[in-house]
Amino acid sequence: MTEQPDGEYDTPRRVRMPDDEWEPFLDATKAMHPDGRSPRGKVLREFVRWYLRRPGAKLPERPPAGPWSTSAGD
Repeated sequence: MTEQPDGEYDTPRRVRMPDDEWEPFLDATKAMHPDGRSPRGKVLREFVRWYLRRPGAKLPERPPAGPWSTSAGD
């Protein structure tokens, strides 16, 4: 298994997540990563690397509270 250099696409994966979490997640990740391709993918990759305890991996920084901080049911 090899790392994809920046700018190359990884194999697409499916993630099951409710729309009321997935869509606000995009807004929150755009707040932290306004440039580049999928900011959700970037944050998910950072989280997975941290979760797997890969050398040098760090838990992704969270955005400040925003409209994405409350669920539609709150």
